Amino acid sequence: MSPFRLVYRKACHLPIEVEHKAYCAVKECNSGLGGVRIERKLQLEELECLRLEVYENSRLYKEKVKAVHDRNIKGREFRSGDQVLLYNSRLRLMPAKLRSRWDGYYVVEKVEPYRVFHQSHPSSPTFFKVNGHRLKLYHGVKVKNNKEMEIFLLKDPAKKED
Repeated sequence: MSPFRLVYRKACHLPIEVEHKAYCAVKECNSGLGGVRIERKLQLEELECLRLEVYENSRLYKEKVKAVHDRNIKGREFRSGDQVLLYNSRLRLMPAKLRSRWDGYYVVEKVEPYRVFHQSHPSSPTFFKVNGHRLKLYHGVKVKNNKEMEIFLLKDPAKKED
């Protein structure tokens, strides 16, 4: 046995042998390939049908998952003059345990299509654009002086006043 046959378990036909000496032998061995070709075509056709079925099932699954995801998204509508908090996405790169990921508050100055909002900080006259996915409504307490803040902090939220 040749080393090729030991490794690959089939005979090696060199181009010189095929051209001259073994051409008739190779032709004799490959004579029954007519039925194999038809069978291979059927296998390829079946594989293509399975592939198309998988694509269709994948599309249906993605549509279902998208519907579930879209159903769970909270619709946030902001109008001019609303106070909002801005999500700080850079904080996850430098985490701080007790630091909030929401900066703010900012005031919505102008609303554009596709959830684009012009915002400004109360202490700064400059505007900047923000995507609506990074915003949430600010429900803060408007405090006029420190005395009012002390009263607010001393109140017990568990007690209900009549």
